[in-house]
Amino acid sequence: MQHLKYFENNATAVITFSRPGALNALNSQVFDELNSILEMLEQSEKIQVLILTGEGNAFVAGADIVEMKGKNATEAAIFSRMGHQTFNRLEHLPQVVIGAVNGFALGGGLELALACDFLFASDKAKFSAPEVNLGLIPGFCGTWRLPRVIGLNNARYYLLTAAMFDANEAHHMGLVQQVYPAPELMNEAMKIAELMASKGSNAIKALKRVLQAGQEKGLKAGCDQETEEFAHFFSGEAQEGMLAFLEKRPPEW
Repeated sequence: MQHLKYFENNATAVITFSRPGALNALNSQVFDELNSILEMLEQSEKIQVLILTGEGNAFVAGADIVEMKGKNATEAAIFSRMGHQTFNRLEHLPQVVIGAVNGFALGGGLELALACDFLFASDKAKFSAPEVNLGLIPGFCGTWRLPRVIGLNNARYYLLTAAMFDANEAHHMGLVQQVYPAPELMNEAMKIAELMASKGSNAIKALKRVLQAGQEKGLKAGCDQETEEFAHFFSGEAQEGMLAFLEKRPPEW
């Protein structure tokens, strides 16, 4: 891997975007490398939580304008669909995905963060959707995900003005779940990863599927899938979980 760093710690994996000279900007090679790792994780029984973070002062500071500026409309559509496919794959990963936003999350970096299950941020983190400054709009599903996370009017404001906002504002809007001093960010993310890895892994995966179905299919289909998944666990690990609770002992998953 040239632009991504990957390591595993027990049941947790960490991907670090590592193009510090370009503020970790997304280009075709980054997407290819990220897809290779995601394909591996889709098959992994060991890894239960994935943390994404960036090297240096940025989480990911957008798509690589150096690559984009020479594209025609057809090539731009291909690049946009590459971002859609990659971030959709990330969003549907069976593992819990935590975004540890250490610095700038701009444009495509904000869209990457939106594809995570939830976000922790450094107190130095900054967010923006600056595409209109370039005469563009978001191309990696930001116009779909951002309103669903921070509300339609908030999304309109930040998309139309390209205004930058900090970690505390992101927390207030519900984009970020916790804000930590920069030196503590990864330690806190690892603590939550370890906590989640101690839960019923099949239940965690099912929760992700049901939550996603509710977003994509609507109320009735989402509730129908919830019932199906809920009932399935009564012939599986839920019996051990309930028995352990009654016997006042840790469950043996």
